[in-house]
Amino acid sequence: MTTHEIDQTFLLGGDLRVNRIGYGTMRLSDDPRTRPADQAHIWRTPADRASAITLLRRAVELGVTLIDTADSYALGGNEELVAEALHPFPGVAVATKVGVVRPSPAEWVPLGRPEYLRQQTELSLRRLRVERIDLLQLHRIDPTVPLADQIGALHRLREEGKVRHIGLSEVTVAELTAAAAITPIAAVQNLYNLAARGHDDVVDHAAREGIAFLPFFPIAMGGHAGAGSPVAEIAADLGASPAQMALAWLLHRSPTIIPIPGTTSIGHLEENVAALEVRLSAEQFARIR
Repeated sequence: MTTHEIDQTFLLGGDLRVNRIGYGTMRLSDDPRTRPADQAHIWRTPADRASAITLLRRAVELGVTLIDTADSYALGGNEELVAEALHPFPGVAVATKVGVVRPSPAEWVPLGRPEYLRQQTELSLRRLRVERIDLLQLHRIDPTVPLADQIGALHRLREEGKVRHIGLSEVTVAELTAAAAITPIAAVQNLYNLAARGHDDVVDHAAREGIAFLPFFPIAMGGHAGAGSPVAEIAADLGASPAQMALAWLLHRSPTIIPIPGTTSIGHLEENVAALEVRLSAEQFARIR
């Protein structure tokens, strides 16, 4: 069967080349043994800090060149952890997010006032120990603040040299288009995986515009990857795992998709990065889709 060839790298923003499997650091906050991953509060830095640092460094050793974090993960502690492990970031691009406030462990509240976005960006710069953030993403659009004010604040930070590229998270095509009319948008980060394809239109729009699409929770967990499923059957044929198949499907889905799977396991990290080598035929891709 003829397989699709995929580009293993992507030129984010037109000038920042990254490998197409990144690493999302959200899972490094809180102890994953205390609750299911999708219920973690992301409120504290890991109790075993040394292991987290080892995992981050191993990711880079494996070829990961895009690390994703946020000012709201562990109240800034996640950014500090990334800096402790990887600063001065040789060959690594760091993406972070601003625009969400955490009043309590269970609350994630959009806050897009320009002065707040600027304050949090300055704090992120300090915690990451850099003078410029490679990719600064608006974590959520605040419905109480005009979009032009929120994007305008990020645009001014970029003009000042404090931000290299701007991204958005959990947006529609209309919102992405409106933001791009104000300033260049290099990336969008939405929930997207085999079991959650509500943003198909955003994926396609991003591909047409050359915008990176960073799907969070890229490895869906559920029956679609269970025994007897097309995912499991094709994985067995290729000597791959269902998780690798889920990532490979994303890589074949669009040339601008850059999955950012998160994990606290070095074994799973190595498995995820190896998905970059999986090739699907047109028939296999169609069966999974």
